[in-house]
Amino acid sequence: MEIRDLTEADLDDVIDARRRAFGPIPAHEREQWRRAVLPTLAEGRYLGAFDGDRLAAAARLRRFTQWWHGRPQPMAGVAGVAVNPEYRGRGLGTRLMTTVMERAAQLGDAVSALYPATTAIYRGLGYEHAGAQHMVRLPAEQLRRIPQTGQVKLRRMGPADAAEVVSVLHRVHAANRSSGPVSWDERTWAVWLDNEDAFLYLADDGYAGYRWKGEDIRVDNLVAGSGETLRALWSLVGTASSVARDVVAPVAPDDPVLWLLRERTKEQVTQVRWMFRVIDVPAAVERRGFPAHVSCDAVLSVDDPVRGDGTWRLEVSGGSGAATPADGPGPRLRANGLSALYAGVPTATLRLSGLMTGDDRHDEALDAAFAAKPYMLDYF
Repeated sequence: MEIRDLTEADLDDVIDARRRAFGPIPAHEREQWRRAVLPTLAEGRYLGAFDGDRLAAAARLRRFTQWWHGRPQPMAGVAGVAVNPEYRGRGLGTRLMTTVMERAAQLGDAVSALYPATTAIYRGLGYEHAGAQHMVRLPAEQLRRIPQTGQVKLRRMGPADAAEVVSVLHRVHAANRSSGPVSWDERTWAVWLDNEDAFLYLADDGYAGYRWKGEDIRVDNLVAGSGETLRALWSLVGTASSVARDVVAPVAPDDPVLWLLRERTKEQVTQVRWMFRVIDVPAAVERRGFPAHVSCDAVLSVDDPVRGDGTWRLEVSGGSGAATPADGPGPRLRANGLSALYAGVPTATLRLSGLMTGDDRHDEALDAAFAAKPYMLDYF
């Protein structure tokens, strides 16, 4: 079995593998997928496993920016992991994903995330559950009634606004000290903003994209940097209430829209879980944001059979962190335990689940340094 970069000539076989793995793919979605994928082939971000000249499996590395405590860093989003049915159960997925992680490191990505179809294979490779896409169902009429000042200027947006959308995301997630949200690269945003079925609006400090889905309104993304823009965008979505009863939307765990509703008792929330992986410990720590008032100095030993075991001195102060090779006693974590700690999973949870053992003197400081409520608005 050979693992190599995919070419344009392989894409029909990839679509067939995706269809067998995930179900039917409408023709218009296939075309949009091709437009998004083609530029990535030359970047080495789509890998396939081949049995002779037959495609057996494929996986794609999406190029994302991800925020951790308000600080952005490049992230390898693993997507479209598909193994053809006749090749399943042979360990091919594990072998392909190991190569994917090696490629991510070569491309300079220190962290990675994915939405798993199954947990075991990814946990065995060092990924761990970190956060969710929180999908909430809201009454459209409640959104329409959100009071607003009328001072926010909204305009329709399209592919030419991709750079401005990326800029808005950087400003908003930095100001909110967000952890977990991602942004597509500008090129991919241009593809997704060229969707005639979506209603797309842009403000100076926010934007919204939504569409009809059956009898409901489905919000694909809504981000706002001020209360005025937040109210204007959600109220705009709510104007569909004369026809749509509900709006289904991805939100943050503590999304301010939930505090703008006149009535709030029971909420229907679906959590789509995602997993996270630290690939390069020093780079991942250096690129992460931390609470400015927190300081921590601890030695961590990490068991990582894929990327290599190591012992690291973790130093956090003034909102920044560093990890350097070290010796000495300290807690021991498996690779997925370190990944979970990075994403804000409390040390007590890690110890009780067996992902962390040993010295507990610095647990409280580690909890304070890595505290987070990770979430994503986007599914990939």
